[in-house]
Amino acid sequence: MATTVSAPAPGRRRRTPLARREARWAYLFLAPWIVGFLVFQAGPMIASAWLSFTEYDVINPPEYTGLDNYRELMADPQVARSLGNTVYYTALHVPLVMAISLGLALLLKRVGRLQGFFRTVFYLPVMTPAVAVGILFLLLLNTQDGLINRALGLVGIDGPSWTTDPDWVLPGIVLMSLWSLGSTVIIYLAALQNVPRDLYEAADLDGAGAWARFRHVTVPMISGSLFFTLIVNTIASLQMFTEVYTMYFGNRQTAGSFNSDAASFYVIHLFQEAFQFLHMGFASAMAWLLFVIILAITVVQVKLSNRFVYYEGEDQ
Repeated sequence: MATTVSAPAPGRRRRTPLARREARWAYLFLAPWIVGFLVFQAGPMIASAWLSFTEYDVINPPEYTGLDNYRELMADPQVARSLGNTVYYTALHVPLVMAISLGLALLLKRVGRLQGFFRTVFYLPVMTPAVAVGILFLLLLNTQDGLINRALGLVGIDGPSWTTDPDWVLPGIVLMSLWSLGSTVIIYLAALQNVPRDLYEAADLDGAGAWARFRHVTVPMISGSLFFTLIVNTIASLQMFTEVYTMYFGNRQTAGSFNSDAASFYVIHLFQEAFQFLHMGFASAMAWLLFVIILAITVVQVKLSNRFVYYEGEDQ
């Protein structure tokens, strides 16, 4: 009798022993990340989503309350105030950081051999611990003895009360945030160095001036980096916490010297609800609201990027 051998199903190829062994090693090397993601990210997110529908104070078991936390969230004036402060800070911080960083990157591109030195100088502040930055700027922004007001006094300007005047607290925090723009500068510098010189030469032949070259050559060619930093800085700004908490809420001297509402950021209010008042359910609802806001803003930015971001090599 003739023996028939069934052919493997179309589209399915039997993996060789070497391929199976490589797959096992791949999963083995991925295991620490997978375990870490499940334990420290996915697990807490699922638990937070459940707690947002409960009343939980850590001591007693969670009690299911449905949408009560979300209703209270929408009606709480302190939540609205802290969210407004956060949005105001983001609206000032992100454009300023991007504009100043791009200007510094354009200057760095021209310094020649000293470029490596200045790259290090601009990036070093990024390595400063956030708590140290908060303490440093609490001293720099001091009304009487602060270095910033002293410098303003040298040119005849009476410096404002950065840390006590509610109208100047947020601008002072924005000023502090410019301390760590070094990473954005480095990203822009790398993007600028990758712009083909041929494009500038062609623009020169067409009689384009400096502004025209910047607008029609530089900006389109680095638009991918601009888009990346827009998203990253927006997300970081909406989660601002450590420096502001160190300056105004973790310091006994400043805690009682000003209206705390002026420096109340959303994540700070979330932290207080969770770890000072033990309203874990309410704080979880706040966290998910922030997640939805960040997700919505990011989706809008990605949709708009299709019109303004150019990626070299894509079909036009």
